[in-house]
Amino acid sequence: MSTSQDPATDGPEPNRRVATIERAADVLFLFTEDDRQRLGVTEIATELGISKAVVHRILTSLKERDLVSADATSRKYSLGPAVLTLANAYRDQLDLRPMALESMERLCEQTNETATLSIRNGNTRIYVDQVTPALEVRMTVQTGRPYPLHAGSSSKAFLAFLPPSEIDAYLADQRLEAVTEATVTDPVKLRTELTSIRAQGYATSLGERQLGAASVAAPVFDRDGVVAVISVCGPLERMRGQIEEIAVAVVAETSNLSFRLGHRAR
Repeated sequence: MSTSQDPATDGPEPNRRVATIERAADVLFLFTEDDRQRLGVTEIATELGISKAVVHRILTSLKERDLVSADATSRKYSLGPAVLTLANAYRDQLDLRPMALESMERLCEQTNETATLSIRNGNTRIYVDQVTPALEVRMTVQTGRPYPLHAGSSSKAFLAFLPPSEIDAYLADQRLEAVTEATVTDPVKLRTELTSIRAQGYATSLGERQLGAASVAAPVFDRDGVVAVISVCGPLERMRGQIEEIAVAVVAETSNLSFRLGHRAR
């Protein structure tokens, strides 16, 4: 006669502890979904396929460590303040560049053009990394040099996703100087373009920062907003007919990276 065993309560001690940790992690990750931020014991047990007794024990342990909180009225649980402590510790040691490098390498391979990573510094943005293709004619960028937020696709990808008040301040206080003859310097025209960038999720440039160059850029988000921008750039004549195709690839990579950084699109 065989009997079923619950791995969270039976078996050798080491295996039981591992199983309990795995179950606890499953419980915590349930709360990260947008429609499941408050859950009861029955809901969790049903979703994970484990007994309510096991769920209750896990929640009790998590609550003791402030990883979950309980509402006395609804008897539902939600993530607790200790989760924020863990998240902040992770973010403090996080270096975005190694994570972004994977995306940049894929984009460079897919498009056979240069992929770049930029960060914002006040009213400017700076290239911090790039991956170049094995071609004789290829684009390279100067890392560490500041560029204004209105010239080029990477810059506009930052500017478009700033809070409205910061966009207003930039357009009111900054001189929209022409970097090239193609740079947009009309505030009304630029504001209209920023609206389009937000709607489609990416920015383009045809010679706005550098004559003869084209680029497509999209923002990388964490839970607080834009933390970086990834772009693909190359000779204008070579990229002109591939802008939309490249944009799809760039947005796919930045969306995946944003998800890994905790961003959830609304």
